[in-house]
Amino acid sequence: MKPHQVLIFIACVMACLGVLCIVLPDRVSWGEQELRWPSLAEVFGKPDSDDLSTDTLAIPEEFPVAPDSLLADTTPSAPQPVIPHVAVDSTTDSRVFLSSFYAALDQSAERTVRVLHYGDSQIEEDRMTQQIREALQARYGGAGVGLMPLVQTIPSLTVKQQLRMGGRFITPAQGPRRYFVYGFKRDQRDDGLYGPLGQMAVMNDSLVKGSEALTAICTPQAKEPRYSRWKIFADTAVHYMLSGDTVQLSGRGDVYALSQESATGVIVDNIPMRGCLGLVFTKMDRNQLSSFYQRENVRLIIMQFGGNAIPSNKNPGTISAIVKGLREQVQYLRECAPEASILFIGPSDMLTQTDGEWTTYPMVPYMDKLLRKMAVDEHIAYFSLYRWMGGSGSMMKWQEVGLAGSDGVHFTRAGARKAGKAVAEWILEGER
Repeated sequence: MKPHQVLIFIACVMACLGVLCIVLPDRVSWGEQELRWPSLAEVFGKPDSDDLSTDTLAIPEEFPVAPDSLLADTTPSAPQPVIPHVAVDSTTDSRVFLSSFYAALDQSAERTVRVLHYGDSQIEEDRMTQQIREALQARYGGAGVGLMPLVQTIPSLTVKQQLRMGGRFITPAQGPRRYFVYGFKRDQRDDGLYGPLGQMAVMNDSLVKGSEALTAICTPQAKEPRYSRWKIFADTAVHYMLSGDTVQLSGRGDVYALSQESATGVIVDNIPMRGCLGLVFTKMDRNQLSSFYQRENVRLIIMQFGGNAIPSNKNPGTISAIVKGLREQVQYLRECAPEASILFIGPSDMLTQTDGEWTTYPMVPYMDKLLRKMAVDEHIAYFSLYRWMGGSGSMMKWQEVGLAGSDGVHFTRAGARKAGKAVAEWILEGER
C-alpha cells in the first residue's frame, strides 16, 4: 500500500473505534468473560502528574514512617483478597545482624573478603551489584568484577565476555553444554554440583563437539581498579593458560566459574538468576558450597528475591508459603556459610493495570512485611526496596523520571544505579 492509503486506513480504524466508544457501554459480559474498552474521555484525558525530574525525585534517606496497615499501603480499584495482618518488629535496626561482616572488613587489607549477591533479573547486567562493589572497594580496597560463568548468557556492563571454540567466536547456544539450578528442568543436574553461581559448563567432546578446547576473553569495561589475578574454579582435569584478559582451557571436565579479582580487599560477585523465586539453594550440593564459602572467605551473602512471585499470585497463602520457602533457603545458606552475614533485599514497588489504571500489586506490601518479619526472626539484615522507594504507587513516579521501565516492574539502568547506591550507603552507614 502507498503511504497515503496507509494513513487513510489508520484514520478509518480510529474513527470506527471512536464510534464504538460512544455508542457502546464500557464493558460487555459473556458468562464469566468480560470485554472492556476505554471511553473517549479516558482516551483523550490527561492524568494529573507532578512535574518531576531525576534530580528532584524525592526519595527519603530513611524509610518512610507509615501506619502498620496494609489498607494504608494498598488502594487498587478491583476487589482485593483478605490479607492477614503481619506484626513486624520495627524497633530493630537489622544491620546489627551484619556484625560478622563488619568485623571481617577490618581484615580486608590482609586477605580478600568476599560478598556474593544472588538475585533475580533486577540485578542482571551487574547493575545494582556494581554500585555495592564500587562503594565497598573504594573504602576497603579490592579490584575486579569477581565471579562470572564460562558462558555468559546475559551481557554485563562491567565485563565483556567472548568465547572462542575451534578458532571462531561462538554464541552461548553453540558453546559447551550448561546446567542451571534454576530455569527448565531439562537443564538441571541430579547431583547438585552447580558451583557457587548455580550454573556450570561441561567441557566434553561427547556433549558438544570441540568443547574440550575453549578460549575465554573477558575484558573489563571499568577503567579502575583493575584486577590483579585470575581464579579458575573447575575440575582438576581442566587445564588452563592465562594471557592478559584471555584464558585458554583444555580437558574434559566441569567449569564452575572464572574470577577476576585482587589478592586483598573486597570482592563482590554478581549472580543473577532470571525468573528465579530464590527457592533453589537447597538443590545445590552442601559440601561443594560449604567448601567454596570457607576457602574464599565469603563473609556476606546478599539475597534479592520475591518479585517474581508477585504478578502470578493473588492468594496471601501462596505468598506466605513462598516466604516460608525463602526462610528455608536462608537457613541452608547459614549452615553452608556459618561465618557469613546474610542480607535480604525485598522486592521493589511493582505495578499492574486494572481498568486502565496503574496500581501497586496488592501482594507487594504483604510480601515485604512477611520478609521483614522473617529477617528479624532469622537474625539477618533486611533492606526494603518497597519502603525505601516510597511505598505504594512509588514506581509510577520512578517511571515519570526515567528510573523505571514501562512494564512497571523493572528499574532502568539509572534506577538500578540509584537503588544500588542506596543499598551500599545503608550497609556502610551501619558499619560506623
